[in-house]
Amino acid sequence: MNIRTSALALTSVAATAILLAGCSASSQADASSESSGQTVTIGTLRAQPHLFSPYFYEELGDDLDFEIVLFDSSSDIKNAIVSGSIDFGVTGAAAVITGVAEEQDVRIVAAAADGGTRIVANESITSPDDLVGAKVGYPMGATQEILLKRTLEAEGIDPATDVELVNLPFSDMATAYASGQIDAFISAEIGPSIAIEGGAHELLSAYDTAIGRTNIVLATSASLIESDPELVQSVVDTHVAAVEHMAEDTDAWASGLVDEFALDRGIVDTAIENIWPTWELDAVYLDTLRAMSEEMLEFDQISTAVDQSLLTDTSFVDAAE
Repeated sequence: MNIRTSALALTSVAATAILLAGCSASSQADASSESSGQTVTIGTLRAQPHLFSPYFYEELGDDLDFEIVLFDSSSDIKNAIVSGSIDFGVTGAAAVITGVAEEQDVRIVAAAADGGTRIVANESITSPDDLVGAKVGYPMGATQEILLKRTLEAEGIDPATDVELVNLPFSDMATAYASGQIDAFISAEIGPSIAIEGGAHELLSAYDTAIGRTNIVLATSASLIESDPELVQSVVDTHVAAVEHMAEDTDAWASGLVDEFALDRGIVDTAIENIWPTWELDAVYLDTLRAMSEEMLEFDQISTAVDQSLLTDTSFVDAAE
């Protein structure tokens, strides 16, 4: 099996299409010379521990070649799936929910990783009550916004009046904290682990809501499911093997991240402690997806209710079991 990774993170579906068009000739040549299988393109995010499973497909799959395409956001991955620029994506469940709400051609075919979110604070904030009056960073419109506000409400803190919420991109959160612009924040890894390595501490669990730890999934299009279910099954089988490998061998997982993205090993280890690789779409998991969909509607992150029967196709993980 051969696996390739695009050199640049992409910021749009158009850029993805250009990249794939530009490398299609070499990809076909590589596939012809090194493998009899077809090339599958899969999107993921750069340097994100909870979206690293595609990097293990090479050694654990069968006769497919995988080309990894790096993106800047889960929404970009979802859009690339919808446009047909990539075949699969390891991406945020919320991005797929948004796509289904907008009647786009995208489906969840497996889970990928739970967790990957933390609420951290500086040393002067030792209890939830200390957050009153504090500046708290959060990414508006992301699942973390829901998790933060519901968690604060459960602690008797009004997120609208008791704290000063500061909207920041994920990539700026740890830097804003380190510079003193914010006193606490909620974010996806690896930002929280960077802050923890710099002296912050985890103040509250972000997982005590109806959404739980549900976060990252494997998605594809309904069109591909219909046209080539055998391919989808093969990719899901490979994905299951990769996820189980990550869960069983965290050292290989961490080392892969360090080697691929030149990350600090201590930060990676801290982040991995907050991530649970998983692939099953059981009844409990589906309930959390439903809760996420309902919360996104409540928070105006989507405009219409999501038909849960169109959100997932569990047949492939059922066959993998």
